[in-house]
Amino acid sequence: MPVDIQFTIPLPPRTKKNHQVIKKNWRTGAHYVGQSDSYVQYEKDCLWFIPAKARKNIQTPVNVKALFYMDRNAKVDVTNLHSALHDILVAAGVLKDDSSLHPCIVAGTDGSRVRYDPEHPRTEVTITTLEE
Repeated sequence: MPVDIQFTIPLPPRTKKNHQVIKKNWRTGAHYVGQSDSYVQYEKDCLWFIPAKARKNIQTPVNVKALFYMDRNAKVDVTNLHSALHDILVAAGVLKDDSSLHPCIVAGTDGSRVRYDPEHPRTEVTITTLEE
C-alpha cells in the first residue's frame, strides 16, 4: 500500500541534543540526562499540527523528506533535526518506529534540507513509500 503524506509543522525546528539538561530523579535522587522542559513542550506542540490522516502507524520502508526552515541563520546539524522529527512522528503515531534495525521503517531522508526563513520558520514533511 503506497504512502504519500505531506504536512507542515509551523514552528521553529529544534534539535533534541541541544536541549538536554541534567535532571534528578525525585524518587531515587539519581541524576540523569533528559530533555529540557522547552523541548518537551515543543514536541507536544508539534503533535497538534500533524493531521489525523497522517497517523497511519507506518511499518513499511519510507523516505522522510523534511525541509527545515530555521528562524536563525546559524549552523545546525540536519541529523539532529531529523532525530527530533522522527521521534515526534513516532509519538504522533505516524510511524510505528524510527529504528534503522529490522524492519527498517525510516529507510531514507533523501531531499531533506536546512533553509533560512526568519518570517515563517517551519518543517515541511513529505513521507513516501520506498520500493523494497
